[in-house]
This record gives sequence, structure tokens and C-alpha cells, in this order.
Amino acid sequence: MATSMLCRRTLELCRTLKGLSSSMALLSVNYQRGSMLQTACYNPKPLKLNLREPYIPDKNNVKTPEWQKTAQYDAKLFGRYGSASGIDSASLWPSHEQLDEIIAEENEWHPSLEVMLKNIEDKAKEETKKRLAKEKLIAENMAKMPKMVADWRREKSETKKKLKEEKARRAKLLAQARERFGYAIDPRSPKYLEMVAEIEKEEKKKKKLLKRRLREEQAAAPVTPPTAPS
Repeated sequence: MATSMLCRRTLELCRTLKGLSSSMALLSVNYQRGSMLQTACYNPKPLKLNLREPYIPDKNNVKTPEWQKTAQYDAKLFGRYGSASGIDSASLWPSHEQLDEIIAEENEWHPSLEVMLKNIEDKAKEETKKRLAKEKLIAENMAKMPKMVADWRREKSETKKKLKEEKARRAKLLAQARERFGYAIDPRSPKYLEMVAEIEKEEKKKKKLLKRRLREEQAAAPVTPPTAPS
């Protein structure tokens, strides 16, 4: 009996839900129909367009935008409405300065065939001139190459010789310092630097005396008179 009661209630609930679903579907269809009907019945008001008289801005009015007071806008109005725009067509022609600028721009960006050929010829001549100058410079440098190599080798040999002489001189000074002081001395010490200064001073004095002696010997040498031609 309980089972039959449960089945009966379940059946009633299903019927109720089915009826509710049908009602919702019907309401949705009615809403869509009403919306479509409202859209079909909408009749907007037409825009008020003044197609008889053109819009000509008042340049003396402070509310008129500045871009509507320019010559470009006047040219646009005259092109659209013609004489009805109230604009003098003569005022739209460019001035002499503007014509010169237009002609210069035209010649720069759209030159004639003769000018283009002349530019190509001038460019070819300039490239040939640069190439010949470069080849001449290379030839001159190649001609100087043997002398440059010889000078480089001579300078390298002289530098090597000077370094060798300086090394020998330093070794000699260190040997003299060891002999004078009786021990190996640091080349950076004041005693060593003082000794080197004394030795350099003595060498300069000897060179000066040697030069004086040579001058005296040359002055004392008898001058041989030139022989008369036979």
C-alpha cells in the first residue's frame, strides 16, 4: 500500500513539472512575439537636414572652429558648393611664393628625363673619380712599401740596440755600486741614485773636455795653401 501511494505521488509531481515547463515555453514565445511586434511598429522621426542651403561658417564668430577659417577649408567649400559658398575663386589660387615652392618641389621629386640622365652621368663621373683616386693612393703606398719596411726594420734594430745598451749600462752601474759599497744595492735606493748622478756628471764633463780638445787640435793644425793650377 505504501508503494502504491509513493507511485501515485511521483506521477502527480511529474504532471505538475510538465505543466510548468509548458507554461514557461508559452510565456517565452509570447514575449518574443511582443518584442518583434514592438520593433516592427517603431517609427523613428526623420532627421532634419537642410539640403537647400549649404553650411557656410561665420569666420567672425568666436565659436567657429579655427580649422573652418583656413584657406584649405575655403577650397573644400568652393569645391563642394561652387559659387554658392560665397568664396572668391581668385583667392584660392596660390601666391607667387607658393608657386615657387610648388615648382621647386616638383623639380625635386619629379625631375625631367634630361635632368635624370644628367644626374646619372654626374654620379657615374663622381664614382669613377673616387675609384681612380683610390687606385692612385694604393699605387703610391705600394711604391713606398719597400722604404717603409726598411725604415721599420731600422727602427726595430735601433730600439733593440738601445735596449741592449741600456741593459749593459744598468749592469755596469750595479757592478760599480757593488764595488763601491761592498754589497748588492737596490737600484731604487737613494745611495744608488746619488752614485748614478755623480757618474753621469763626470761623463758629461769628460765629453765636454774631449770636444774642447778636438777644437783646439783643429785650430792648431797647419793650414795647407791651395796649389795653383798649372
